[in-house]
Amino acid sequence: MKYFLLFVLGCLAFTSDKPAYQFYTQKLKTISYEKVLKEAKDADVVFFGELHNNPICHWLELQLTKDLYADRKEQLILGAEMFEADNQTALSDYVSGKTTDKEFPKQARLWNNYKTDYRPLVDFAREHKLPFVATNVPRRYASAVARQGLASLDTIPAAQKAWIAPLPLTVDLTLPGYKAMLDMMHGGDAKPDPEQGANFARAQAIKDATMAHFILQNRKPGTTLLHYNGSYHSNNFEGIIWYLRQKQPDLKIVTIASVEVPDVEKPDKTNQNLATFILHIPADMTKTY
Repeated sequence: MKYFLLFVLGCLAFTSDKPAYQFYTQKLKTISYEKVLKEAKDADVVFFGELHNNPICHWLELQLTKDLYADRKEQLILGAEMFEADNQTALSDYVSGKTTDKEFPKQARLWNNYKTDYRPLVDFAREHKLPFVATNVPRRYASAVARQGLASLDTIPAAQKAWIAPLPLTVDLTLPGYKAMLDMMHGGDAKPDPEQGANFARAQAIKDATMAHFILQNRKPGTTLLHYNGSYHSNNFEGIIWYLRQKQPDLKIVTIASVEVPDVEKPDKTNQNLATFILHIPADMTKTY
C-alpha cells in the first residue's frame, strides 16, 4: 500500500495542468476570475470584448452573466453588438416570453453562430426577465457608410434614424484604432483610395457610436449594463468607450479584452493596457466556426 501511494503521488507530481484561460490586469499581472467579477459588480458598464468564434469567450460571458445576476438581480441589463437596433422589438418579445424560439429567428437577423454562442445568453435573459438591448446599427447603414461615406445617412427617413446614433456624427480618424484601419487599408500593393479607407473607418465609427448611444439610452442610475461585443470595439478604451466618454465622462467602465496566445501563462507585452482585464486564451483553442 505504501509503495502504491508513493507511485500515485509521483504521477501527480509529473501531471501538468493545461489552463484554458488566464486573466491579467492592465499591467499584465495575473488576476483571478473572482477579482474580475468583484470589479464588474461595481461598474456602471462592463464590456466583454470577445473573439466571435472562441468558445472560451462565450462560456465565460455566460458565467459572468450568471454571477453578476446573482449579485445585481434586476439591476442587471444586457446588451450586445450581435443584435441590431431595428430588431429590438423582436428581441424584447422573445426575452419577455411573447414569442417562441421558433418565431424569433424569423423575426430578427441572427448571426450564423447564434444558436451555439449567443442563444444561451438570450435564454438566460428570458428565464430571469432581464432587459436585453439590441445596440448595433442596422448593417445596411454601416455598409452604406463604408461605400459612400457618412453623407449616405442624410437621405434616410427620419423614423429610421432612430436606429442610428444622433447625426451629424463626429469621427476622429486620428484615434489609434481607426488610424490602424486606415493603415491596414493602405498596406496592400494596389494604390489605395484614401477616401475609401476613411469610409471604412467611419463605418466602424457609426457602429461604435450607435452602440454607445443605445447603452446610454437604456442604462439607468444604479444599474450595471453588461455588453457583449467584438474586442476591437472596446480595446484600448476606444471605440464604443470613446463615444460614451463624450456624453458621460464619469461612468465607471470595466473592459475585458480577449487575446489568443501560444501560452496563457506567458502574456504578450504588446497587450499591455489593452483593457482593464485581458483574457488570454490558447491560440490552438477549438473554434465555434
